[in-house]
Amino acid sequence: MPTSTTPAIERIARVLAGRQLSLNGGGHDLHAAGAVDAAWPDHVDDAYAILHTLREPDAQMAQAGDVAVWRAMIGAVLERRAGA
Repeated sequence: MPTSTTPAIERIARVLAGRQLSLNGGGHDLHAAGAVDAAWPDHVDDAYAILHTLREPDAQMAQAGDVAVWRAMIGAVLERRAGA
């Protein structure tokens, strides 16, 4: 299974920044890549909040896969913050 080399928190934070800045996401900048690069760290707290909310899968998610694995994967990201 392919994995990302970019940490999940950074990827989520970049999406949040892009939604605010990029014309494609509802912002006003047609070429927002540089602005997203600069702004994503400001969205890290929101990214952690999103993952914290997702730590427990809903019923549909639980039917699709292993709940224990899901919790462990999300937990691993959240533990990184606790250890920081």
